Amino acid sequence: MSNLMKRNRDGEHQDHSIEPVYNQESKILILGSFPSVKSREAGFFYGHPQNRFWKVLSALCGGNLPVTTEEKEQFLLKHGIAVWDVIASCTIVGSSDSSIKDVVPNDLNRILQTADIRQIFTNGGTADKLYKKYLQSSTGIQPVKLPSTSPANAAWSLDKLVEAWKICLSFL
Repeated sequence: MSNLMKRNRDGEHQDHSIEPVYNQESKILILGSFPSVKSREAGFFYGHPQNRFWKVLSALCGGNLPVTTEEKEQFLLKHGIAVWDVIASCTIVGSSDSSIKDVVPNDLNRILQTADIRQIFTNGGTADKLYKKYLQSSTGIQPVKLPSTSPANAAWSLDKLVEAWKICLSFL
């Protein structure tokens, strides 16, 4: 078996290259696990066209659905929402959360020391599990696990996601 075939099956080491979005006005922090292939290609969070993250936040906060990276960043900052991921680097096969290994977590202090974060939310089970394993002891903040907005979470309709994510509003 060639090294290329083995590397693709076993995953490839990836570094997180998307900067977190936050400012002093951020009140909540939403953490994903690690950017998908589409997000890495787009250079911004939740870049897969089927991911419902932006639709859910738009439904919660009102206003037009942000489309461009600039619109998405402005939307988050306007509404007091910080976004990043738990993982700084890992070995991953494509976008498969279940393949993640060799985890190096992000340092959330840069956000927590700048913003008055009232609550940390995890977008899906993998982000929640990884946050609890690698970061909760250093932050001291118990996360609220939200259902994943990923297209892989097909059991949750957009309406069900919006309903579950409404808890975010109590901290904004």
